[in-house]
Amino acid sequence: MAAPDPSSTEPSPAEQRSLLIVEDERALRRLLEYRLGGKYQVRTAAHGREALDVISQHPPDLIVSDIMMPHMDGFALQEALREDKNTRAIPFIFLTAKDDDDSRLKGLREGVDDYITKPFDTEQLLGRIDRLMERTEVFRTHLSAELGRDFSERLMPHSLPEPPGWRTFFVSRPHDQGGGDLFAWKEPEPGVFFLTVGDVMGKGLQAKFYAYTFLSYIRGTIHAMLAETRSPATLMSRINEMLLSDEVVEETFASLLMVRWDANEGTVTYANAGHCRPLLLSGTKESHVVEDSDLVLGLEEGAAFHDYTLSLGTGEALVLYTDGLTEQPLESGRMLGEQGVLQIADSARAAEDPPSKILSAIEPNTRHGDFDDDILMFWLQREASS
Repeated sequence: MAAPDPSSTEPSPAEQRSLLIVEDERALRRLLEYRLGGKYQVRTAAHGREALDVISQHPPDLIVSDIMMPHMDGFALQEALREDKNTRAIPFIFLTAKDDDDSRLKGLREGVDDYITKPFDTEQLLGRIDRLMERTEVFRTHLSAELGRDFSERLMPHSLPEPPGWRTFFVSRPHDQGGGDLFAWKEPEPGVFFLTVGDVMGKGLQAKFYAYTFLSYIRGTIHAMLAETRSPATLMSRINEMLLSDEVVEETFASLLMVRWDANEGTVTYANAGHCRPLLLSGTKESHVVEDSDLVLGLEEGAAFHDYTLSLGTGEALVLYTDGLTEQPLESGRMLGEQGVLQIADSARAAEDPPSKILSAIEPNTRHGDFDDDILMFWLQREASS
């Protein structure tokens, strides 16, 4: 068997849009299945009741339906679909021998997207289907992008902590098909801040939705538990328990970095649940990746998390980020990786805006001149003794 041509642009069966043909004339049903099956995944039904059974198992992207059928006609089928929020938006074409104005007006009035009268040319039908599919795809794409931008904005802070003697910077670049990056901070007492950087596994709008839900868990946990603990590891354990026990986010996995930053003492205490390891940029010692990390959240009940403490001296910086940086492919084909980010970050330390300097150094060397995923970075630097 010959290997498939990797340059082929034909969509795989899994990527094809799906049609449901509802037609009681067997010969016409088979003809349409044959003629349309080269471009779309086609299923068929002989009447409205059978169509509802098919739709319940395999919701189509578009329905082509006769009007006059036994058991349940096309109007009754359309009405049943409109009553269900999961099917009411499926585009609908009526295919019928009736060309009277009353039927046409009734169909259009009740939300039919198109109306084709028998006899018809299959190329004409295919053209109508193509236009409806394209219109639907444009709408879905724009809606997903709009919702994605909204979630991205809600997952990011509107201000930054700015205690005396410290520089803080933040950058976020959402990507349309990016994942569930999140960042939040809270100041439970003067000069003490809890920072949260996370990434919910997955891509696209679903990941952003779960990230938004997940961030609500984090905020609620911090608010409820700060009266009894200041330990990021203890907070992390509680969040892990909630992820594993709540059906809303079951089987959701997330990496999370939770940091308690004491600007008064110059210390950072953190717990890392499988997240990108922070960068410590030192003025007197070699800059390095902070290595300690524990298990990703949502994988194991009773997972152990640990607190680790760092002291930041004058001029030293801690960089928190998500995997959109380390996993960014370069022109050479290799990923940038931790050491690549570390090297660029170390050289940007004296910049007026270090995160922007880092991104401007990386972006021209990417495969497409742009980042392939969400980008998030928080820069924390001690300026002088505080």
